[in-house]
Amino acid sequence: MNPDALSEALLAVIAPLAEARRVGAGEGLTVSDLVLERPKNRDHGDWASNAALKLSKTIGANPREFAAEIAARLGEVDGIASVEVAGPGFINIRLAAAAAGALAKTIVEAGAAFGTNDSRADEVINLEFVSANPTGPIHLGGTRWAAVGDSLARMLATQGAAVTREYYFNDHGAQIDRFARSLIAAHEGRPTPEDGYGGAYIHDIARRVALAYEGDIDDLEPAAKQEAFRAIGVGFMFNEIKQSLHEFGVDFDVYFHENDLHDSGAVDRAVERLRALGHIYEADGATWLRSTDFGDDKDRVVIKSDGQPAYISGDLAYYLDKRERGFNRCIIMLGADHHGYVQRLMAMCAAFGDEPYVNLQILIGQMVNLVKDGQPMRMSKRAGTVVTLEDLVEIVGTDAARYALVRSSADSNLDIDLDVLQKRTNDNPVFYVQYAHARTHNVGRNAADSGVDRSAFAPELIDHETESALLGALQEFPRIVAFAAEVREPHRVARYLEELAGLYHRWYDSCRVTPLGDEEVTDLHRTRLWLNDATGQVLRNGLGLLGVSAPERM
Repeated sequence: MNPDALSEALLAVIAPLAEARRVGAGEGLTVSDLVLERPKNRDHGDWASNAALKLSKTIGANPREFAAEIAARLGEVDGIASVEVAGPGFINIRLAAAAAGALAKTIVEAGAAFGTNDSRADEVINLEFVSANPTGPIHLGGTRWAAVGDSLARMLATQGAAVTREYYFNDHGAQIDRFARSLIAAHEGRPTPEDGYGGAYIHDIARRVALAYEGDIDDLEPAAKQEAFRAIGVGFMFNEIKQSLHEFGVDFDVYFHENDLHDSGAVDRAVERLRALGHIYEADGATWLRSTDFGDDKDRVVIKSDGQPAYISGDLAYYLDKRERGFNRCIIMLGADHHGYVQRLMAMCAAFGDEPYVNLQILIGQMVNLVKDGQPMRMSKRAGTVVTLEDLVEIVGTDAARYALVRSSADSNLDIDLDVLQKRTNDNPVFYVQYAHARTHNVGRNAADSGVDRSAFAPELIDHETESALLGALQEFPRIVAFAAEVREPHRVARYLEELAGLYHRWYDSCRVTPLGDEEVTDLHRTRLWLNDATGQVLRNGLGLLGVSAPERM
């Protein structure tokens, strides 16, 4: 019996009981009103519900007495072995072995679709992440967002959402001018400007720009030379960024150029839209957004007194552009240094008539530190100032890098111990999970050699305590993925996979799929193969959501 079927059974029992207590109390109940969760202590059963506690006030009943009524009726439902009342009115439910074990076949037959649904089919999501300035290789903060953002996109898609991955290409502004000046200095053999960018990559890009330019780039006037190094250099740098991300398993559907906002008149359109809504005013020769009306700590200058657009003007135009492209959920991932932007961006969202934290959501990511031999790594061989995506992948590989970056909450600082990630032991979490998956395939190969196949399925036979625990965890996968997507926290899937791997390893040590010696192959062996393959499928599905491979041999 899966959670949905159990929820429906619980509703079918509770609705008439509530109605009998108070007329109309049962009519509006839905499964979403009933909390069904796994108990922390498996001795308390397979599932627990606080429905009696939650509804007792509404219907004027003693919660424990109401829980006892529910338990008596629920215990008569096929597939439920027992129901007990605990504490002030908690309901603990234990499934019959056959009902619990049937999940193994359900998972194998569902395959890659297990854990998916269409609950978010009405959401058209623009997920903007990484968006690193094209002035250097991607540093560890951007690498973290690449792993987290791509995993989140995958999880949202499994829930039926239409997700567009978008990279905001910052090809406008002072940082690009500094990048161009740094390239020119490297080309001319001069020291890096005080406010410029250093590192071996600057010299490499400068050399490539000079070679790519048609003619002698040194014959250009200073302004033209600056523009040539800017345009060609940014192109080379951005292509490198895209290639690095692609090799990391992250590709984007849209690369949006900041310059387009200013060249297309999008900023003017956004200002006029807000003016028509009554939220723009003029003061001190400048154009202002009355953002304090929407919770901001001060009004914001949109167009400065010299006629130049202020920084927020690009945000206004970009957000409006996304909404006009049909996105009803705009999710933006920002670094820790952008925490102060959240309030003004939410005020902007509200000024356009949208709902903050619904139409616009901001995720803030914290810093990443690499530790090697007990000491922090601070410098990149190539970038010179920061450790980069390429540095991390070169040391530990893509799988370990992605897994390490996504297994912790993005809003907490992260220290990655490179010595642990390079180990092929259970101390390395990605190895631990991948090895569990490889082991399921090894069991399958051994089963085939021993004549064990899936020609029979007798779920009532798989009742060992390690099997009950494993089935309980497998049943949780769809809920874990749905919740991770809802709260935008992909790390929940990684932690789940580690727990599942541990339960599988314990089951492997206790229960045999292949017979010993001259033992006859039985339906128990065949049914355990279903459970083994179901575990492999869920591990594979989960690793796929993290963008991590699921090897068949290790």
